[in-house]
Amino acid sequence: KKASLKRAADAKAKKKHKKARVSRPARPGYTVHQGEDMLLVISSSTSQYDGSVWTLKKKKGSKKKKLAKGKGKASQVKKKKTVNAKPKLESKPVIEKEEKVSNLFITQEEDDHRWGQSLPEEVLINIFQIVVIQEGAVPFLCAGRVCRLWNAAASSPILWHRVTVGHCWIAPGRSQLPKTQKKIKDTLDWLAHSFSQLRDFSLCHWTKNVDYVVSQYCPHLCSLKLSYCTGVTAAAFHSLGLHSRSLHSLNLQYSEFQVEGLLEYLENHGSQIRQILFSHGLKNDRLLAAITRGCCPDLEMLEVNTKLDSKDCQLPVCIQALQMACPKLKTFRMMNVQPLHKGMRFGIDPTSGFPLLEELCIATTSFSYLTDRDLRDILFDSPKLRVLDLRGCSRITSSGLAALPCLLECLFWGQYFSSHVGLSSLKKGLHTLTQKWSRTLQQLDIAHQLFTEEDLELAMSYLCQAEADTLRSLNLSGTRITPRALPVIGQMTALDYLNLSSCRYLPRGVKRIYRGQEDIRQLLD
Repeated sequence: KKASLKRAADAKAKKKHKKARVSRPARPGYTVHQGEDMLLVISSSTSQYDGSVWTLKKKKGSKKKKLAKGKGKASQVKKKKTVNAKPKLESKPVIEKEEKVSNLFITQEEDDHRWGQSLPEEVLINIFQIVVIQEGAVPFLCAGRVCRLWNAAASSPILWHRVTVGHCWIAPGRSQLPKTQKKIKDTLDWLAHSFSQLRDFSLCHWTKNVDYVVSQYCPHLCSLKLSYCTGVTAAAFHSLGLHSRSLHSLNLQYSEFQVEGLLEYLENHGSQIRQILFSHGLKNDRLLAAITRGCCPDLEMLEVNTKLDSKDCQLPVCIQALQMACPKLKTFRMMNVQPLHKGMRFGIDPTSGFPLLEELCIATTSFSYLTDRDLRDILFDSPKLRVLDLRGCSRITSSGLAALPCLLECLFWGQYFSSHVGLSSLKKGLHTLTQKWSRTLQQLDIAHQLFTEEDLELAMSYLCQAEADTLRSLNLSGTRITPRALPVIGQMTALDYLNLSSCRYLPRGVKRIYRGQEDIRQLLD
């Protein structure tokens, strides 16, 4: 016994004097991709299931090695326990401990196996569908690597109707290496397995491999958005024409693409396009000319905007030709663009217009040259117009708006640009608009419009006298509204937003934004 105790003490002393091993930092076992508003972290480790859709196949012999190691450890434990065993009377507890250890290991595997089969796949798909609607398909559906049940549920084509993919994250000042580009393509090939039922696809901030992404086989693709992408060639549009015959919405805002390829695509497949959105530019303006020639006869939505750093915002537009080419247009937006109206040399149809137009937006943050006559030429045959956005159009008058043949629900007429504010003379005629649209108006924005105090009070009274109280939002920021008009505004029971900021004729403490009916009631008290 004394000898065995000495040996044990010497062994402990040797362990103390041994140098501690320095652990090397492990390399990250994942690849990070950045989405539009999220990070996509894809693990590069292999899955525990062979033949999985999500991962590469495992190397042979890995399971055998692990099983061999496990058996070796179990045998060592048994040998140690049998060597240190006491007389026969105390041998039963040792057997019970061995059974407990083995039972714990077995039950853990059984629990994992049962958990993967206990929940019905249809129920899990419904749960995933709720999350996908709120968070998006990528990166949430990468959770299919959890187990076989999640893999099968996440592979359901119903969940992959809408996908948004951002650019691969790269350290600042570095470019994509060939290995990184290969990983990106492998990731796209991995995602493309679930694109058979893809309906809506968005690609953001990609500078390379855009053609490779767009050329994926998506027969049911209906909407394509390329935001801040560069290097889009004619091959990408050619593949869209071959593989995506259901495509009807094309959003190319803030992206650089080959205009000739898009023009060729519109000439061959423009009849299926219902919505098109692009940014104003020297080359991109040819798209509007092609649309006015009639390459998209069933177009329902047209939106043209400008980049943040653009200076030249003038865009020549022939309204008569556009009315003849797109008679089914419902939404027409030209944001921060100054349209220059051009006339037709021949073939003018005075009866043509936009009979189905529901929304017109010609908002700008700079000076606008749009006049009442120009507005009448656009909307003379638009009785279904409901939304009119004329922010920044200082040359439009109340009489010009009152002559429109429509019943507006939303009128945005504020002046938000810094220059020219306060330089114009006082205006009149707002009461004619509120009297005409008092039954239908839901949102009214006349910020920084210099109407007289009497005209504002009369206009507010017409809104209160309407049988159906529909006004929900009222923006009077920077106007000459007086305290006498506030009790009249308080009679609007449906009002939920009231902006009285920068109103010089109101006392201090009142000039702010009011949200909610309770906040507006406190203002009246």
